[in-house]
Amino acid sequence: MKEIEFIVWQEGKYFVSQCINVNVSSFGETIEEATDNLKEAVELYFENESFELPKVDKIFLGRELINA
Repeated sequence: MKEIEFIVWQEGKYFVSQCINVNVSSFGETIEEATDNLKEAVELYFENESFELPKVDKIFLGRELINA
């Protein structure tokens, strides 16, 4: 088994889950569903491959205003 790091945020009525180790994301109607779907998506991403997940040492989450 391997451990993944991820973040979850809400967009409208859905929760989006994003793996931080690799560029894979998923979604669901609940946080649990989004997390379960993400685990499945990452497993499918690496299906039939031997792999090493990049280690994430620190996670910073920010919010900034932009001119748009």
